[in-house]
Amino acid sequence: MKVLIIGSGGREFGLAWAVKRSPKVTEVLVAPGNAGMAGLARCVPVAADDVEGLVKLAKAEKADLVIVGPEMPLTLGLVDRLQAQGIPAFGPSQAAAQLEGSKTFAKDFMQRHNIPTAKYRVCRTQAEAEAAVQEFGIPVVIKADGLAAGKGVTVAVTREQALEAIRQILLERVFGAAGEQLVIEECLVGEEASVLAFADGKTVVPMVAAQDHKRVFDADQGPNTGGMGAYAPTPVVTDELLEQIQREILEPTILGMAAEGMPYRGILYAGLMITAQGPKVIEYNCRFGDPETQVILPLLETDLVEIALDCIAGQLDEDRIWWKTQAAVCVVMAAGGYPGTFAKGQAISGLEAAQQVPGVMVWHAATTFKNGQFLTAGGRVLSVIAEGDTIAQAVERAYEAAAKIHFAGIHYRRDIAARALRRA
Repeated sequence: MKVLIIGSGGREFGLAWAVKRSPKVTEVLVAPGNAGMAGLARCVPVAADDVEGLVKLAKAEKADLVIVGPEMPLTLGLVDRLQAQGIPAFGPSQAAAQLEGSKTFAKDFMQRHNIPTAKYRVCRTQAEAEAAVQEFGIPVVIKADGLAAGKGVTVAVTREQALEAIRQILLERVFGAAGEQLVIEECLVGEEASVLAFADGKTVVPMVAAQDHKRVFDADQGPNTGGMGAYAPTPVVTDELLEQIQREILEPTILGMAAEGMPYRGILYAGLMITAQGPKVIEYNCRFGDPETQVILPLLETDLVEIALDCIAGQLDEDRIWWKTQAAVCVVMAAGGYPGTFAKGQAISGLEAAQQVPGVMVWHAATTFKNGQFLTAGGRVLSVIAEGDTIAQAVERAYEAAAKIHFAGIHYRRDIAARALRRA
């Protein structure tokens, strides 16, 4: 089989790594990919949001399967276009991808289907937004309605911070059309967890639960990012709690989407807050998370390509999906200043030394290669991934490897999986 993966970051590196391991696969292509993927796949310079270009590429290459990494091409209808051409594509339809593409759609859907989530108000004017802040009190959560690359959410701890977020999103349009309306929510209290699942339109099978670290600095300080690290499995999601999440959230979501004429196939990602009242949905994503992918895929024993084909065919079988009993930790190596302004083109050293640490892999997220040297090319540059028999062992290995990697301005959190270690 020839498999085409759409995207260019650490998540897509992980997808290429997993697909490459499949005995069914003869060639892996990534569009557009990044410099670090050269040993895994053939990179083709077609942008992830160029739907026409991607359809042409898939047809020209006679791709047997397309796996869509990022959210943008899903919300633009890439899967629909590919399937119309008879090309199997793993991911939700444009209609189903509204679960991520519109916070308003997702919240209204959850309300219709009694899926536990925070109380909310949809606001289209500054006056409506300020009234919602007054209603919910402080702290309060301000969300841009549309896609904002994981950065459109503010947890405001003062009224001034809330009003500034409203002004920036609704009036200044810092996230463009994504900020045409806001969702303002009560602030849930608890511990976050990411539960991703495979779905075939009628059946949903959860993966190993993970925990992401969104804030840029240790101890969850600073602004939200696309993710500074993750680990799996997370002890906050017990077997009993996972059954509850399956029963109260995942299954009602899949059944609800089918009932509304939008059968959901692909990856369903439920970002959860584990509250005193039980798990509640913070947000849905319609694809593998980044950096959750970096800790979930190394623990997956079953062939990812087989699972994707089963989902597309509507033949997903829980008994055919197997997981390792080990733990995995990911530490994201970011550029100084991220998620704000940061420099590019910094020379990277220590990659080979880092991968000599037992159980460690380094996946590229934003790099280029010039004159025999890898250079930084974005905010989240590398993912250092470590497996271990325990979370503690994986953490130790990840940080031993991270310490060997250097580039000007390098920044990474030193407390990934700290919550799990405190529980141990």
